[in-house]
Amino acid sequence: MIHNIKYFRGVMLTCMLLCLHAGISSAQNATLSQIHIDEYFSYNSLDSIYRVFNHKYGVKVEYDTAFCKTKKISYWFHSTDAEQAIKITLRNTDYTYKITPDNVVHLVKQELTETDKPIKDPEPDWAQEKPKEKALPPIAVITNDYSGPAQTTHFILSGKIKDRSNGEAVPFCLIRVRGTSLGVTTNADGYFTLLNVPSDTSVLLINYIGFRITEFHLTPKLPKEQLSVELEPLSRSLNEVVITGQRESAMNVNNTEVSTLKMTPQKLAQLPNVGDKDIMRAFQLMPGVSSSFESSSGLYVRGGTPDQNLVLYDGITIYHVDHLYGFFSAFNANAIKDVELYKGGFESRFGGRISSVVEMTSKDGNQKNFNIGGEISLLSFNLFTEIPIKKKWTFIAAFRRSFKGPIYDEIFSKFNSTAVSNASNGGSGGGGGFGGRHGGSNATTPASYFYDLNSKLTYRPSDKDVISGSLFTSTDNLDNGFDLNTPSFLAAQGININIQNSDLTRYGNLGAAVKWARKWNTKLYSNTLISYSNYYSDRDKTNAGTITDASGNTKTFSNGTIETNNLIDYSLKSDYQWNPLKGNIVGFGAFVSYYDIAYNYSQNDTSTIIDRRNYGLLGGGYLQDKIKLFNDKLQLTPGIRWSYFNVTNKTYNEPRFSAIYNFNDKWSFKAATGSYYQFVNRVTREDILSGSRDFWILSDGNRIPVSNALHYISGVSYETLGYLFSVEGYYKVLSDLTDYTQRFNVSPTRINYSENFYTGSGTAQGVEFLAQKKFGKLTGWISYTLSKTRDHFSVYSNSDYPSDQDVPNEFKIILLYKWKRWDFSTTWVYATGRPYTAPSGAYGVTLLDGNTADFFTVTSQNSLRLPDYHRMDISANYNLKTPEGRNIGYIGFSIFNVYNRANVWYKTYQIVGSQIVETDVDYLGIVPNITLSLKLR
Repeated sequence: MIHNIKYFRGVMLTCMLLCLHAGISSAQNATLSQIHIDEYFSYNSLDSIYRVFNHKYGVKVEYDTAFCKTKKISYWFHSTDAEQAIKITLRNTDYTYKITPDNVVHLVKQELTETDKPIKDPEPDWAQEKPKEKALPPIAVITNDYSGPAQTTHFILSGKIKDRSNGEAVPFCLIRVRGTSLGVTTNADGYFTLLNVPSDTSVLLINYIGFRITEFHLTPKLPKEQLSVELEPLSRSLNEVVITGQRESAMNVNNTEVSTLKMTPQKLAQLPNVGDKDIMRAFQLMPGVSSSFESSSGLYVRGGTPDQNLVLYDGITIYHVDHLYGFFSAFNANAIKDVELYKGGFESRFGGRISSVVEMTSKDGNQKNFNIGGEISLLSFNLFTEIPIKKKWTFIAAFRRSFKGPIYDEIFSKFNSTAVSNASNGGSGGGGGFGGRHGGSNATTPASYFYDLNSKLTYRPSDKDVISGSLFTSTDNLDNGFDLNTPSFLAAQGININIQNSDLTRYGNLGAAVKWARKWNTKLYSNTLISYSNYYSDRDKTNAGTITDASGNTKTFSNGTIETNNLIDYSLKSDYQWNPLKGNIVGFGAFVSYYDIAYNYSQNDTSTIIDRRNYGLLGGGYLQDKIKLFNDKLQLTPGIRWSYFNVTNKTYNEPRFSAIYNFNDKWSFKAATGSYYQFVNRVTREDILSGSRDFWILSDGNRIPVSNALHYISGVSYETLGYLFSVEGYYKVLSDLTDYTQRFNVSPTRINYSENFYTGSGTAQGVEFLAQKKFGKLTGWISYTLSKTRDHFSVYSNSDYPSDQDVPNEFKIILLYKWKRWDFSTTWVYATGRPYTAPSGAYGVTLLDGNTADFFTVTSQNSLRLPDYHRMDISANYNLKTPEGRNIGYIGFSIFNVYNRANVWYKTYQIVGSQIVETDVDYLGIVPNITLSLKLR
């Protein structure tokens, strides 16, 4: 009996297990069609996609690894069943699939007849004329899973464009509705609004430099407001060139701005550099921006000077952009997300400068993951970190500091040896001391360095608001001082010398801002900012000491110059963008700035040459309307900016206008004109013997008038998918410029230290040619600029003469080549030598007190030219990647000035008796550099 019971139980258990197994098998067979996949893939290989299917959704796929690792697709699966997802991945291939009873998907290659081969999806209209497949940019197609008819037509679409890798907003991104002329550009916070979108099944074409061109397919399921689209960075295929003319769309080649260039800081590492990737130096490789001013990171744009270029960092006005005597800029590329250069004819929302604008937008910080990274080169080390704080806060900080490496020492020793040499020869460059060449011992103070710090805290209380606080600070401490003790041969005669030669320069910037950006509705966006900016510069170039003769008589002396310049700028501004109608974008805003600027220049501890401290209040507003007509073929942007300056008690009106006409999808014509005023000026203090210096000062309407410029610009461009050719001409009329010199107020009996400011005018004109290859393994551009810049200061000459920044010819070649993990680049620049004024004779005069003073006569103003400037730089970067193919850094090798060209920087002069001794001061020779860059993600 017991045996029968046990047997029965065994039979029942076996039957239950068989039924359970059958049920599970049946469930598994049904599971494949019941599994729903929600996943976004952007240009991923089928191999990686099937791995996600397996590990995350339990869908097993057996496939040919070689094929699946090379086949890449982009797709957004929205609750797509697994079998349908497999079908989608095999579109446009000669593979089909089979499902085994155990629910494993096997990919099978099939031989198809011509009639059976799958019909490929039609190419987008902008890709019809592709010359070669390898020359096309990488494209991501985000095809949302919907095949029904449109449900909504002619509606307003608004949203935000983000970086998929870190959640950062993508500013100034180009968006167009495919098959129409409807297009728009995102604002600084990544928001966009498209009016009158044809249907909710339209396709958006999205383009931003450094990211894959993206096709985004709308569906009725997607929101019409607060649509979020994520772009895939070009992290695995760096074939896109680092610059592009500002375009409304890479597809239809419609420019939305005149004379505008865009740059992505993430590509700067591909260009050669002296010691650090440099945003401002990269802009100097562009047409219309001079590259022969090697000792200045500031931009000389179309005959303008760096002070005439408005530099904005998150809305903060930056007044000085140099590190280390001007060889490097003060901007850390690791902290910057987007940079745009407006070379002229810029819109009414910008003001306060008469030449150009550089607008920088810093990173908000990674919203998805913690990130940390750093770089070290032969010049400096650079660290940055990005921290997401819960869901609504992000923080980023980047710090860079120099160290006494080979490059720093090369530049520092050049200046130090110049100072010691001038001192040893009694020249004005060193203040007239005794030098080491006579046997004295001198020691240089090893205290020179530079550093900069950038940080930003961002808070997003809602989908419509962004509040951020930005900090920018940079400091240079440059010490060329040395002590000189008694030479041995003088000590043997009982003479004792003790001289302290000071040559200390300390300058920098401190800026901070708080910004509130809000998207009020689909048509209105505002950006309000309050900022503080401080530029300071202190220079002590003096020497003091004692000389005791053999009889015990001691003589004490002290001479030299002391210079201080301090500029404080408090600003508040609010900008609005309103989209009332299709093809109509109205911009308006208001601003107010308070200035406190001091400058003091003294000689020999007793003579104060310049001592000024001025305060000023500047306020006003602007209004402009960007109008598109004739199916967006014609874009007109009239605008007006008006300013009230309390120092002069005057109102200044600045009308502006630009027009762009697109003949077709390749040819376009553009023109712009406008009036521009500048209230804060950097004045050149002429120094013929040892080189001129600059200082910031506030216009007073009298000795220092408010500067003015009129711009006239026109050009034409031809652009295809892979190439851009453009010609652009400009003419500028400058008035109420200011210069300072002492050479006309010196007499044999009296030295007049009155403030010798002089007013003049000028013109700048030129033509720029650009040919650019944008895609492929080999990219780059060739540019040529023919220009003429003239000044007219009656104190120097009765006729026009070349300005200090006049460079008639500039030719530039920039080539970049991608090979496997290597990025190679080379640049070559040629420029006509810059003009200068030199002493032509010297004589000595006995003053009333019995002392003798040396004086000199000079040549005609800027009648001489330095030798022509040319230089070649090369670089090679090896990209470091994880096994999954993610970039985590690079090792970079670069050589600056490959063939060691001795380009003359400036000339110094010393009066020895009645003779003038001329000395060339050269720029850097050949400088190699190695950089290691690493980041967590």
